[in-house]
Amino acid sequence: MKFTKFGKALLLSALSAGVILSVTSCVQDYSVGYLYVTGTVTSQSAGSGIISGFKIDHNTGQLYNINGLPVPSGGANPVRAVLLSGSRFLYVLNRGVNASGGTDCTATNPCLNANITQFAIGANGILTPQETFYTQGVNPFRIISDSSGSFIYVLDHDSPAPTSTSSVPVAATSNANCAAALIGATTCGDVTAFAVNPTTGRLTLLQNTQVTAAGGSGFPLTYFPVPSNPVDFAMASGYLLTMSSAGTTVDTITGAYTGGSSVFPYTYNASNGQLTINQNSTNPLLNVAQGTALVSGNGYVFVLDNEAPTPNPTGAQSQIVAFTTGSGGALAAATNGIIPDDPNQSNPTWLAVESKGKWFYVANQGNNTTGTGTAESGLAGYVLNSPFQPTEMSGTPIGFGTGAGPQCLVEDPSNQFFYTANFNSSTVTGQAIDQNAGTLTPLSQVSKVPASYPLTGQPTWCLVDGRTN
Repeated sequence: MKFTKFGKALLLSALSAGVILSVTSCVQDYSVGYLYVTGTVTSQSAGSGIISGFKIDHNTGQLYNINGLPVPSGGANPVRAVLLSGSRFLYVLNRGVNASGGTDCTATNPCLNANITQFAIGANGILTPQETFYTQGVNPFRIISDSSGSFIYVLDHDSPAPTSTSSVPVAATSNANCAAALIGATTCGDVTAFAVNPTTGRLTLLQNTQVTAAGGSGFPLTYFPVPSNPVDFAMASGYLLTMSSAGTTVDTITGAYTGGSSVFPYTYNASNGQLTINQNSTNPLLNVAQGTALVSGNGYVFVLDNEAPTPNPTGAQSQIVAFTTGSGGALAAATNGIIPDDPNQSNPTWLAVESKGKWFYVANQGNNTTGTGTAESGLAGYVLNSPFQPTEMSGTPIGFGTGAGPQCLVEDPSNQFFYTANFNSSTVTGQAIDQNAGTLTPLSQVSKVPASYPLTGQPTWCLVDGRTN
């Protein structure tokens, strides 16, 4: 077959177009996952909660609003949420508000109407409320799941009064059930445990088979006591660890408990979700005074501390302290485990280890003020050297920027971007990861897309879902 010059040109054009189209099809934009953010509608005194949601663009990291969101969170003041691995269910912990309409929940002025609201995740990331569940204690404020998604645990700041018959939650001023589990304790916090139905996502309360309720009833206790004034908890190396404070310290801006100084371990049974006190368990001091968060990652337990080991509230440097987990869940200080926070930042709220375990990042809330010459919000990045000796990334003596007051830090499912939800500026900000150095750069400087996205109300937590089908 012979072609005229015109026919050859037409053929070449068609082939070129096909090549271009085939290349273009390989770089088409698509959603790699969903980003969900819990928050509070600040214009309402009742602290009505909402959940915002975004689709994450695989190529650029740009966020697009999910149609139909925000939706109500199922209660007031949502503080945390969990998304079970491999499932289509999301659980939001709504802390409620106290009688004055505030979020600083205490034993004498507890938050009311707290609950756990279950959501089903449908097509295109839409959320549909399912059922509501309740914890056994007073002032719940943290929720986590085990790695298999079979069990969910909620940390209640105050254990319930054993004989209370009121519909309003009452914290125990003296609780014999605390002493039954924790030698010498007169009051305590508690962990409420649930089993998760893998089909429906429904939660079923787990009884504490290790401890019989006080009063000679013979019935198992319905919760697991932990030392008074809990601040945070985490699962690590087969243990559930709870960090507690010497006294109740509350962040007046976010309502978060702070001042962690010791950690108490429970042994975790992966087959039935039970928590067992090891007879050698202790409540050791961590050599920190203002612990704000407890995070497990890369084989270590990290304690975020808002001041140096010796209490010095006026100008002490924030730090991250790393521990290893030993027999019975006891924590041992890691070699080279005292890691200074970025000197221009303060009040660390969360830590995330990058998926390949080469770097980790710390979100610092700051002091909620600007223009004072004092430490501000931001992200600090660290290289995880081997042997363990984390060093702050070069070029970050002033840290990576975020919005004001970041409350959480998550990596996207494609491991290209990090996002923070920022309490004071009511925004989500995105950063791209340099795959060689680990440094973070605002999306606007990498992909020419917005680096910041507005939210309705003030955010409290964020999480990502890698399932988009």
